[in-house]
Amino acid sequence: MKIKKGDQVRVLAGKDRGKEGEVVFAHPAKNTVVVEGINLVKKHQRPLGEGNPGGIIDKNMPMHVSNVAVISPKDGKPTRVGYKFLTDGTKVRVCKRTGAEL
Repeated sequence: MKIKKGDQVRVLAGKDRGKEGEVVFAHPAKNTVVVEGINLVKKHQRPLGEGNPGGIIDKNMPMHVSNVAVISPKDGKPTRVGYKFLTDGTKVRVCKRTGAEL
């Protein structure tokens, strides 16, 4: 999976199409990501002690990684991600659109 925690992404499909946010959690085994402020659902939370009163809360739910695209740091448009090896042998992620390193 080429999308990692901390990446700025744009949603390509679903109810939040066109919105942008930061990846909070990536789960490679399930090919899902959780994006901050995207794919929110209402969850009924029961009280868990004195400090947590419970009620209806908003929760970020995971979405499939194919429904998001990384935003290029150069031009701010969604792009695909590739890999490149530097001269010292390290592997870095690069934008397919601009060639900039992520």
